[in-house]
Amino acid sequence: MRHRSGRLGALTLALSAPLVLGATGVQSDVTASVTGLRSQKGQVLACLTTDPQTFPNCDKDPQARKLTVPARGEVHIDFGHVPEGRYAISLVHDENANGKLDTALMIPREGFGFSRDAPVRMGPPRFEKAAFDVGAENTRMVIKMRYLL
Repeated sequence: MRHRSGRLGALTLALSAPLVLGATGVQSDVTASVTGLRSQKGQVLACLTTDPQTFPNCDKDPQARKLTVPARGEVHIDFGHVPEGRYAISLVHDENANGKLDTALMIPREGFGFSRDAPVRMGPPRFEKAAFDVGAENTRMVIKMRYLL
């Protein structure tokens, strides 16, 4: 999973975001607060996508908006101005900061979370379970981190 980090990555993302998600018409801010982190180690990998086929793995969606933030203190993720549409967010608590979700026998060893607190049953939720609409109003949500191991 490739994620932008540091000030240069954040600046690059901020400048390219309107182009990446096809900004036309109405835009509003999308932010998320992360709760339930079991430690302040590593980083939180965040992905905002409109593509049901690639959710929750945004690696295959070149238009997804990806952010990496330190897992220290209160974690707030700001995706910036987002064009209206239907989106879903996936998060990974990358505790060892290796840029990916580590697994053991296909079971996540690190934390994960989804917009709308989408339920996890024998695998990640479908896009529609996590999807939310972005319109003229700013979207603010709380995403709870979950751990299986």
